[in-house]
Amino acid sequence: MDWIPTVTGRCRPEELGKTLVHEHLLVGYPGWQMDKIAPKFKRDEALARGTDRLQELRDYGVATFLDPCPMDLGRDVEFMAEVSQRSGVQIVCTTGVYKENEGLTYVFGALPVEEITEIYVKELTEGIDDTGIRAGLIKVATGAPEVSAYERKVLTAAGRAAAQVGCPVITHTDDARCGDEQIEILTAQGVPAHRILVGHSDGRNDHDYHRGLAEAGSYVGFDRFGIETLQPDSERIKSVLAMVQAGFTRSICLSHDSICASWLGRPIFNGSIVLQPEQIPFWSPTHIFENVLPKLRGEGVSESDIDTIFVENPRRYFEGQVSPLSS
Repeated sequence: MDWIPTVTGRCRPEELGKTLVHEHLLVGYPGWQMDKIAPKFKRDEALARGTDRLQELRDYGVATFLDPCPMDLGRDVEFMAEVSQRSGVQIVCTTGVYKENEGLTYVFGALPVEEITEIYVKELTEGIDDTGIRAGLIKVATGAPEVSAYERKVLTAAGRAAAQVGCPVITHTDDARCGDEQIEILTAQGVPAHRILVGHSDGRNDHDYHRGLAEAGSYVGFDRFGIETLQPDSERIKSVLAMVQAGFTRSICLSHDSICASWLGRPIFNGSIVLQPEQIPFWSPTHIFENVLPKLRGEGVSESDIDTIFVENPRRYFEGQVSPLSS
């Protein structure tokens, strides 16, 4: 891509700068409006909170914040644009839908692949609703232990749209499963593997799995730092070190999957309300810079490696010019 759409305009890949590739401002599970005993969403307070968090990131040199919130999880691109304008941090948003068991599946379940593809292309090339804000890439998601028929259909549509427009794809996986199937489905539709970032690959410490994704040509997201209830950060750090030591620094990206401004409703996972703040005290968008990078540096990860992970890899991912394994 010569130009990347952001929620406030566009930028060139080299203007992305230091980038967090998987963070959120708002997230709301389908039906969140029905939770009448949840704290009421206060937009002005959320705007202030989101702006403060992104300004903190800017103080750490972060220039770009990729928010891969899908259509059915409370995506609000006008909210993103306001936070971006106030904070001075570029935000890139996505089109696409969430996994079957936690998404809103009725309409896309009924539509043919061709029409879902057309919807994605419209949001990538014309804009989202009447905002004029264009998505910069496509979000896809799968559950575990296998890709459902619904997920396969929307991944197929995403692959076709991404190949047509020439944009990247970012993914969600559960328990670090099915990343290889995601790559297979997307590349079959014409998406180069190096335009795919397989998200939440840090759900388990499985170097063979991580290495396999990189050797297939895709980027590997270690992007849930701070969510200790799912995987200890100590294991995530081991996984990152194993990839760096094995020569795959050019294939990895780090992030948190944090919710910086507000939950819409309450965080509900697997039918239960979990992940309360006291359970995950380090789950914030600055955690990597404050706590993780010092540990990686202490284990021999160089400043050049860190620059590659946060600056060069996102740039190449959007450019679509260079395979992660190319020297």
